[in-house]
Amino acid sequence: MFDAVRNRKFIVQAVLVVIVLSFALWGVGDYLRNMGTPGDIAKVGGSRVTQQDMQKALREQQERLRGMFGAGFDPAMLDSPEARQALLDTLIRQRLVQLQAQKSHLTVGDEQLREVIASIPALQEEGQFSRERYEAALRSQGLTQAGFEAQLRQDLAVQQLLAAVAESAFVSRSSAERWMNVLLQEREVSEALIKPEQYLAQVKVTTESVKDYYEKNRKQFELPEQVRAEYLVLSQDKLAEQVSVSDQEVKEWYEKNAERYKQAEERRASHILIQVPKDAKEADVKAARDKAEEILKQVRKKPGDFARLAKEHSRDPGSAANGGDLGFFGRGAMVKPFEDAVFSLKEGEISDVVRSDFGFHIIKLTGVRGEKSPKLEEIKPRIVAELKAEAAAKKFLENAEAFSNLVYEQPDSLKPAAEKFKLDVQQTGFFSRTDRAAAGPLGNDRVVAALFSDDAIKNKRNTEAIEIGPNMLVAARVLEHKPATLRPLEAVAAEIEAKLKAEEAAKLAQNEGEAKLAQLQKGEQAGLAWSKPRTIRRGGGPQGLPADALRIIFRAPADKLPSYAGLALPGEGYAIYKITRVDQPKVAENDPRVRSQQGQLAQLAGAEDFDAYLAALKKRYGVEIDKDALAAAK
Repeated sequence: MFDAVRNRKFIVQAVLVVIVLSFALWGVGDYLRNMGTPGDIAKVGGSRVTQQDMQKALREQQERLRGMFGAGFDPAMLDSPEARQALLDTLIRQRLVQLQAQKSHLTVGDEQLREVIASIPALQEEGQFSRERYEAALRSQGLTQAGFEAQLRQDLAVQQLLAAVAESAFVSRSSAERWMNVLLQEREVSEALIKPEQYLAQVKVTTESVKDYYEKNRKQFELPEQVRAEYLVLSQDKLAEQVSVSDQEVKEWYEKNAERYKQAEERRASHILIQVPKDAKEADVKAARDKAEEILKQVRKKPGDFARLAKEHSRDPGSAANGGDLGFFGRGAMVKPFEDAVFSLKEGEISDVVRSDFGFHIIKLTGVRGEKSPKLEEIKPRIVAELKAEAAAKKFLENAEAFSNLVYEQPDSLKPAAEKFKLDVQQTGFFSRTDRAAAGPLGNDRVVAALFSDDAIKNKRNTEAIEIGPNMLVAARVLEHKPATLRPLEAVAAEIEAKLKAEEAAKLAQNEGEAKLAQLQKGEQAGLAWSKPRTIRRGGGPQGLPADALRIIFRAPADKLPSYAGLALPGEGYAIYKITRVDQPKVAENDPRVRSQQGQLAQLAGAEDFDAYLAALKKRYGVEIDKDALAAAK
């Protein structure tokens, strides 16, 4: 759909980040902290990264990954020095660009802010911005409108800075054409695979070698410490189930907030867009206007041809294929000149040529929905859900501290808290610190650390109430504990023998493959069985071959054919590739793929420019990292 936001992609990217991190997770926070604590992990200019910042960022990352992978997500993947360093690097980058955005006095205007908020899908109904949803979302997260919008302004200002750097790179068409020539090169290839299985019979593994491997790799054969636990979850969603809303409350709310539920007038329009940048040369503007005026004459003459002419001439990618149809929209969804024209027309009328920042428009009004107030019965379910959510949020805030105190004050059982707050005591299966598949909601790092503590294991005491998500607390207690044990050599001897045999067979296959490759490169016969030839392209994706195989195939010399290349494939053996033909298609002068490659190369160059820009910001503001504090961060 044609609107201002669609043409500012960096704003949309910013909104996605803000919504995921702000609405879906933890609320709006202040990036810059000027009060240091002994737990500071890093200092970026005058801003400090604390243990709390790291914990918050870790929770957000866990929630994002859990949303992507569901039950398959293992929080342990983030519990490593490398993961902690990567997380800290991200926080440092955020602080650097935040500091520079503030220093540059970047601002975001009210109209731009309104456009962004109106474009957020979570705040829309039937594709249109809903103030009711907006206010409900703010209330459910305990945010004020002023606070959220101030943070959003800040984030958008940062995105302006990022876009200015990353989008400044330029790649010439000739460079893109040269790269296209590289990508389009095709090679006809046959493959011969020397498999390890052919050499297994030659491999002998002694009892001593099995025992030696076992002694040197005992960690591989340990069964990790495990626990089975029971737990309680106090959440806003659970409390909402306990809330009842009467018809009288619904009626009173509706009468008090009737204005909020009014549906503003909406209009449906189609348009034909003749694009021209707002800063274009006068001659280009005149040419675009003349073209628009000529099309308008055709439309006036045959109004029924509007859709055909839109498909033929419009350069709005979101609507041209649909005959220029933009659907229904209200005020505030379009840029002002376009909106003013639409809301001045009568249904069926066609506008004169209208100029906006995007070019010249010919607009046809195709529908009008007048302002209306929905009946109470139509929106009753929404009001009930909103009142329940509001009551549950309030109830959660009231009960959270009492819940935390009760599980702490009565540490030998979760039943008192379960009875008081009407919660179900649930149980997990056995799980370890790293394999948390059976842990359910207890897979959170802080919960796991608490359950594997001495106090929880030896004394079977409740953990503290731990926040595992927005408005969600969990308290748990160990039911059973299995200490770590070493599997005996007898139990794993066959497994070790098979592993050693496979490794030795792979070495023999590789040795044989390298010898065969050397023969072929000398022009000798190697007695190999070749697969049916197939054609592959450098820029055509995997094409059924490993990435390393594609690299060596296209690195192989092409001046004398056939040409050969070889590669050890882990677990599969040694592959030899025979290149029998090389084709180099020529890129046509008007090939649209060149422009696409030009854009992609510019993005890569922009990324490199941004990395250099960050390096300069690090020097300008200074970055200090406390490595001991980072290593201790959990």
